[in-house]
Amino acid sequence: MSEVYAARRERLRERCSAGGSATALISRPANVRYLSGAAPEGAVLLLGIDQDVLVCTAPLDDQHADGRPDDAVRVHALSGPAGDAAVAAAGLAAAQGAESLAVEEHHLTVARHRALCSVAPRLRLGDLGGAVEQLRVVKDEEEIALLRIGAEIVDQALSELLESILVGRTERHLALELERRLVDHGADGPAFTTSVAAGPNSGRRGHRPTDRRVEEGDFLSVCLGATYRGYRCEIGRTFVIGTSPADWQIELYDLVFAAQRAGRQALAPGAAYRDVDRAARQVLDYAGYGSGLSALTGHGVGLEIDEDPQLAPAAMGKLDACVPVTVEPGVHLPGRGGVRIDDTLVVRSEADGGPELLTITTKELLAL
Repeated sequence: MSEVYAARRERLRERCSAGGSATALISRPANVRYLSGAAPEGAVLLLGIDQDVLVCTAPLDDQHADGRPDDAVRVHALSGPAGDAAVAAAGLAAAQGAESLAVEEHHLTVARHRALCSVAPRLRLGDLGGAVEQLRVVKDEEEIALLRIGAEIVDQALSELLESILVGRTERHLALELERRLVDHGADGPAFTTSVAAGPNSGRRGHRPTDRRVEEGDFLSVCLGATYRGYRCEIGRTFVIGTSPADWQIELYDLVFAAQRAGRQALAPGAAYRDVDRAARQVLDYAGYGSGLSALTGHGVGLEIDEDPQLAPAAMGKLDACVPVTVEPGVHLPGRGGVRIDDTLVVRSEADGGPELLTITTKELLAL
């Protein structure tokens, strides 16, 4: 992987040079890991003139929970626990003879920005903007392989839950069990707070589990994600508990399924973000559910669970091949419940078989 990280840093260095900066300070943790292979808590990465340096607030341990640093990057641990890695990195840049330093202004606080100016007053600070985030959008096949393993983990955890007794158990209990199963199957941990929503709570985006117990006839919607070696993916499914679905449940499920299928089929290199959103959204809009829909139909995944691109009505841009995204439309009816179906896919060309579905748990409406 060392050459991969080196190539990423070189691409960023070219962007910095084009913007007039010889060095760059990366402070956003996901960006630090993308470029160096590791992101210990509080660490920053300096793309220097002579050498690239991972500045850490403490010596690295042998566990590598936050990744293993690239061998080509020098690790510099601060001697005191109260030190600021970003301020120390600015001092190192000045010591290397740098005259300018590009920083991630969207991640730095005002106080931290002032501290950088104070420690290196002759260093001209520029804004790196979202340059690293833009590099992260298109994944290489090694990154996609990690996402694929994460998808296998969420599929396994969910399938095991479906084989257990659900009636009478609380949303909170089921969510904790799912998160335990993720770790049992090799995940670093959950990619986000697991959502289990029963009865009138079902179908809500981002629902936080409560002590509401699962009852016969409920819709049960589940959304969970796994982190595997830093990469995050997610899945969402909706089921009926303990009995044959009611007519209204079948109709609503079929509608959301049709919307999700339309969104998946719209994924292709060159497709506009907003056109993918429109493909799914208009199915639900035509059926009269447009006013209560989520602000977006899906989003990118990778080192963060919610990253670019955003599949939303006003989103600008077009998809590239090898971009992993979610497609997750849903409908929630207040007081009754609802349906949410969520998959992680990778954009592929038609010649390569079209969108690659990573999360393969059945989307058939099951009565559990």
